[in-house]
Amino acid sequence: MSTQATRADDLLVSSNFIRAVRESGYLNIATALAELIDNSLQATATDVSVTISRDTADAFPEIVVEDNGTGMSKAELEFCLRFGGSSRFDARQSFGRFGMGLPAASLSQARRVEVTSWQSGGYESTVALDVDAIVAGSGPTLVAHRGAHSTSESGCRVRWIQCDRIEYRRLAWLGKSLHRDLGRMYRRFLVAGLNITINGVPVIAVDPMLLTTKIEGATARLAFDELQYELETTEGGTSFVKVRFATLPLQRWHHLDSVTKRRLGIVGGGGVSILRAGREIARGWHLMGRKRKENYDDWWRCEIEFEPSLDEHFGITNNKQGIRPSATLREAIEPELESIARLLNARVRQAFENVKLQAVSEASCRIAAAADSDLPVITSRGRGGAIQYRLGSDVLPMDVMFQSTLAQRTLDLTLNADHPAFAALYQPLQALECGTVAEQLRTSIELFLLSFARSAVQLERAGQPLNDLIQAWSSTYRRMLQKS
Repeated sequence: MSTQATRADDLLVSSNFIRAVRESGYLNIATALAELIDNSLQATATDVSVTISRDTADAFPEIVVEDNGTGMSKAELEFCLRFGGSSRFDARQSFGRFGMGLPAASLSQARRVEVTSWQSGGYESTVALDVDAIVAGSGPTLVAHRGAHSTSESGCRVRWIQCDRIEYRRLAWLGKSLHRDLGRMYRRFLVAGLNITINGVPVIAVDPMLLTTKIEGATARLAFDELQYELETTEGGTSFVKVRFATLPLQRWHHLDSVTKRRLGIVGGGGVSILRAGREIARGWHLMGRKRKENYDDWWRCEIEFEPSLDEHFGITNNKQGIRPSATLREAIEPELESIARLLNARVRQAFENVKLQAVSEASCRIAAAADSDLPVITSRGRGGAIQYRLGSDVLPMDVMFQSTLAQRTLDLTLNADHPAFAALYQPLQALECGTVAEQLRTSIELFLLSFARSAVQLERAGQPLNDLIQAWSSTYRRMLQKS
């Protein structure tokens, strides 16, 4: 037990409390820094500068966060490092709520924190907390002392000294990690004009939904219209939980190598992003009911957004990390979100099957294209010329075995993965081991289907009867087989 003198009515022992605060549970340095950036945004800052430095190779890093916000008055400054000393205690209009973020986040990473603020172009004032001094029995330096004249109209500077909890040995790695994490956490604000820099380099918005990330000429797309769920707040009003789902363009991105997919956030980037007041506070696998995450789930994303008035439903703690959903929240949204998750998972599975089907059917499509010059010309919009072929699968209405369309001189034949004929006829072919007989059998059946699709398009446009279809189909199939 500490030997530091205490009064009988003291609520806490400062030397022990200050060490306990250092274990306040911030997941990493980015989540701790986010507390400072949240404060900057609440002070209407438009520029936030993060500077990371180290005096020597073996020294602990120092981190300085400076903004151009409204700054603090002397009274506000002298309260800012007191636990619970917030002028916005329990406010529900923005990020802060309990007045714990600045001191707790700072001491979770550094042994000393100094906060400097200025207003109206006047002098800077500073307060400080030093872990070692308090443990040794000294009181905190919470009376503001005046410093130099400010060089800007208003703002705030937080200095973390002796950052002994940073896991990165190389500051370049730390900077790279912060660019990624802060870019994702504050993506909404960065897009809206907020400027965050790390050692002078701007932080770029990172969209885990990949809706704004163009790769190979394609982006993710919203799977459905935004969902909204209205819940009661503790103040007696109501507020909405907003949910968006996005699907990734598997056809366009599946061929990328695994390193590229991971670097771009395709592989390993799946799951749910939780945003509170527009800032991401959690990411992972949340509110999906009994649906467990699988590799297929990397190919769709979910974003859940709420306002601080619903903090109790999401179980928000004083460090704004992670969620602990209430039973009411789960009952309101989990059943539907689980159903959607299973639906999107099934769609991705089917899309992969389609990609596999297209890959193995490429040889048959080339054979069909080679035979096209020997077949009756099919014109579309007055255009003739050779037809290219593509064979795939999808979920179609149950009474349809397949569908075929001709557009841009490409005939698309889509097999219905839900029709019994697909499981009875085509899936067994895909399961056969590669070999001459198996490949010949699959090619023959694929040409059989492609020849029917072409004949149907040919006679449909000519308005000819069914008997003509059978005759044209037989002739077309024969020509294609001759090319195989």
